[in-house]
Amino acid sequence: MAKVNPRMQQLRRRHNRVRRKIRGESDCPRLCVYKSLKYIYAQVIDDRAGHTVASASSREADVKGDLPSTKSVDAAKAVGAAVAARAKEQGVGKVVFDRSGYSYHGRVKALADAAREGGLEF
Repeated sequence: MAKVNPRMQQLRRRHNRVRRKIRGESDCPRLCVYKSLKYIYAQVIDDRAGHTVASASSREADVKGDLPSTKSVDAAKAVGAAVAARAKEQGVGKVVFDRSGYSYHGRVKALADAAREGGLEF
């Protein structure tokens, strides 16, 4: 049987605890963040309808632009601004922030601040 990384177990436990408390509705969808070692992703999700309203990632060419690295705080700021702009195009102004068990620090905080500056309320 494969061993499970204890850090990943803690992350999944935190993620499940947060997800029990928040839900994305049509009037206030959920802004979900996922970060890998190389990229950062953000989605605005309507959980009731079960579809993604807007999304952005540091893998996209228009978001990446001339950034030196896709795993930096600057890349997270670009993703936050992009997802905020795309959500505003769809008529979303207020969201619930789902940090997916990650600590509110570094790239996650930069993405959230950029999304706030882009016009999203949470």
